[in-house]
Amino acid sequence: MSETLQKYAKFPLLAVVFTVLVKLLFLLTHHIQEDAFITWRVAQNLLDYGVIGFNGETKISASTTHLYVFVSYVFNLIFGKENFIYPLLIFNSLLFTIGSYFLSKLILENPVHQAIFIFLFGILPPSIKISILGMEYGILFFLEMALLYFGFKQNKIWAQILFPILILFTRIDTVIFLGIVFLVDIIWNKKIRWFYILGGILGVAVLMSFNWFYFGELVNNTIVAKSVTYAKNMSLALQWKYFLMNYGNFWGMLKLPGDFNPFTILVLVFEFLAFLYIVSKKESKNLFIWIIFLFGWTKQLIFISQRSYFDWYYWIPQILLFAVILVFVLEQKTYKFWWISLLIIFYILPMAAFQTIHSIATGNGEWNYRRSIGLFLKDYEKDKNQYILLEPAGYIPYFSGLKAIDEVGLVDKEIQTEIKKDKANYWRNTVEHRKPKYLLSPKDLFKGKDSAFYKKNYSLLKEYRVENNLKSENKILKKIYKLKPSGTDYNLYKRN
Repeated sequence: MSETLQKYAKFPLLAVVFTVLVKLLFLLTHHIQEDAFITWRVAQNLLDYGVIGFNGETKISASTTHLYVFVSYVFNLIFGKENFIYPLLIFNSLLFTIGSYFLSKLILENPVHQAIFIFLFGILPPSIKISILGMEYGILFFLEMALLYFGFKQNKIWAQILFPILILFTRIDTVIFLGIVFLVDIIWNKKIRWFYILGGILGVAVLMSFNWFYFGELVNNTIVAKSVTYAKNMSLALQWKYFLMNYGNFWGMLKLPGDFNPFTILVLVFEFLAFLYIVSKKESKNLFIWIIFLFGWTKQLIFISQRSYFDWYYWIPQILLFAVILVFVLEQKTYKFWWISLLIIFYILPMAAFQTIHSIATGNGEWNYRRSIGLFLKDYEKDKNQYILLEPAGYIPYFSGLKAIDEVGLVDKEIQTEIKKDKANYWRNTVEHRKPKYLLSPKDLFKGKDSAFYKKNYSLLKEYRVENNLKSENKILKKIYKLKPSGTDYNLYKRN
């Protein structure tokens, strides 16, 4: 590094601190993903019962991530159940931003460019969601970028062995990332990194052994449950409909109402052009450009082909694909100021504004609305051994303390048996056989073919309506809540 650039060497680290501080403002929105509370409930179950499970002493891999369960367990242990959430969210945000620091070192030379990259990259909507929604992707992004930085840029043997183990123990689908890294590295360097292969083998062995010896299964229950519950034999017309409804998740980072989003197409084309421009120049950093770009496309295409429409599957691919645009803009030799200004004014700022509105509205629908159902049940039902049948199993079981049967079977395996036996009637059959004390349904159970059964055995305890939650003394917040109402209407029933 030249002496001129050396004086800016600390800029990237300062950018990490500044970016984290900016993103901490989003904690005020209380936008926390439902699934995070499943992981945290599992961590607290481990704390209370010494068992990785969801309902007392029953073992079940209810969370998609083992490593994050243990991290959440440690934070519960240190800060207590009442106070661990925000320290953990700050930790997630810090880890993600350090991961973006590693990525900037891999694909940019100039420390000033690296600092700008870290900030602009960090305030993209998926980056904000990875940081503050409480899921495992902050840790995962850190581990993946640390693998590339220490294992492949600095060629540290310990990193090639350790990080694949931790990455796979975080999520089993990261085998896609590890596989792309392996293939691109072989083609680029024309040699095999045997210690990296060892790390991959150990990662698979550790994950499978843990699953088998602790849970008696090779694959996480969450994967099995989703494969059992979600429809497989969809018509081509229905598949196309769902694709159009969700394709904003895949590339565009900006999912607008309606089936057509021109911004997604624009971003997609720009990403391709930026990628082709960068790799046309033969530079050592192109190894990492190829890795992140091919991984982004491969991960998305695999999950799209499997009709996986949950948007969090696409957060990391989204930002990695967009990283090439940032590199393209930052490395322009002429009119760089105008390139950066146009990108910020017409894309970064609107995206950040959209995410701010989205987080405020969704935080209201989740934290203020759905959590209130859990808090009501916490005070209403003192016997925490009682069950509630509902979907999803995040906020309400967590804040009520009740045991839960979720419709998908993520936290309770028995319902999977009912789905296999009679999918059309599994909800009614589960209620009849398990007799949960509480039912939470978006439908009016007192209407329809099984209404007589429900009227005989259950009473309507309380109604929850989203429209009643779109209120605030702050006029701006009230407008946001009404602009983007978030939540589901529910009916809460109690067994007679």
